[in-house]
Amino acid sequence: MSIASDLIRGSTDMIILAQLMRNESYGYEINKKIQQKSGKQFELKEATLYGAFRRLEEAGYVSFYWGDEQTGARRRYYSITEKGRESFQIMTEDWHKACRLIESMISLDEEENRDE
Repeated sequence: MSIASDLIRGSTDMIILAQLMRNESYGYEINKKIQQKSGKQFELKEATLYGAFRRLEEAGYVSFYWGDEQTGARRRYYSITEKGRESFQIMTEDWHKACRLIESMISLDEEENRDE
């Protein structure tokens, strides 16, 4: 079963930052890791991925450098900045709060059903 993209779309920046918290990398590899971690249930479209990198860079959350590949195309490697690390912590805290809030609103509590 595939997870609806709409449920994840608002978390794209946090998902990318999580990958960069582990190690710096380039776009294609980051997307492959996201696919692997999701059991191939989710992948970012190229436009979404690079739009997110641009947004994260403008916010000062990531920086980039050009790789020194001997063969093939040069890769743009991304790394997380200190500001990005701080923002990632806030994003994950907010995400956990939102999950708890949504869970409280959708749970079918037996006690609530008796009151109706």
